Amino acid sequence: MDILEFSAKLESEFEDLEKGSVTPATEFRNLPGWSSMHALIIIAFIDLNFDVILNSTELKEAKTVNDLYYLATKKNV
Repeated sequence: MDILEFSAKLESEFEDLEKGSVTPATEFRNLPGWSSMHALIIIAFIDLNFDVILNSTELKEAKTVNDLYYLATKKNV
């Protein structure tokens, strides 16, 4: 999965987002309605698609969708 597909699939996990609103540069914590539930969705999404579990420190340090993608692909080697 490349970064654009990752962004699109991640976007589909969140309700009420306009298509194309999530890009690699998106700061995911700034998405409308962000909550701790969304963090759990991201962790589950990465686990399902990459068989990788992000820990809380990794998730806290990630700022953008690209950061999440990098973590998922780096750990899935």
